[in-house]
Amino acid sequence: MPQPVLRTDRLLLVPLADRHLDLEVALDSDPEVLRFLYGRARSRAEVTGSHAERMALGREVDGLGYWIAWGTGGGRPGSAAPDREENGEFVGLMMLPPAHSPDQPYDPAVGELGYRLVRRFWRRGLATEASRELLRHAFDTLGRHRVIARTMAVNAGSRGVMRAIGMRYVRTCHEQWDDPLPGTELGEVEYELTREMWLSR
Repeated sequence: MPQPVLRTDRLLLVPLADRHLDLEVALDSDPEVLRFLYGRARSRAEVTGSHAERMALGREVDGLGYWIAWGTGGGRPGSAAPDREENGEFVGLMMLPPAHSPDQPYDPAVGELGYRLVRRFWRRGLATEASRELLRHAFDTLGRHRVIARTMAVNAGSRGVMRAIGMRYVRTCHEQWDDPLPGTELGEVEYELTREMWLSR
């Protein structure tokens, strides 16, 4: 089963495809968007490499992968999801591939939640809204038993999304960085949501 098209009140989530590469390049051209990931903008060649890796991961496990989020009206409260991507505004990249973090062995039974939004759509609850739909997809449609999410400990915004969608803190990891970013000394945090937690909500 390929990744399906998903919908929320304000967002249309379309499976990532090669036609979306330029959107990924534009997203990663903003260093503030990548502040807690790379600390700088990324080149087209770098993004092209990441796109190829995402497309490959999206073919490995039925239903898991990456989505491009589209909205209308600036994603403000009361706006609606577009009927199709051609009529929408590019909001960002939503992620639910198989878990594959540096110290997390590849595990097709576990989804790894992520989100990267165009800066003008920040602080409107859109990452939370999209993440809830991806969790519903993971647990209700795919029957996954666990979803994890990771971010730098200092990334308060991302940690706020994780808490808002009901995830719980699991651990703090300390990795070796070739070019450490400010705050890396505090490590990276991991959160989780299990199927049992999801069903009990």
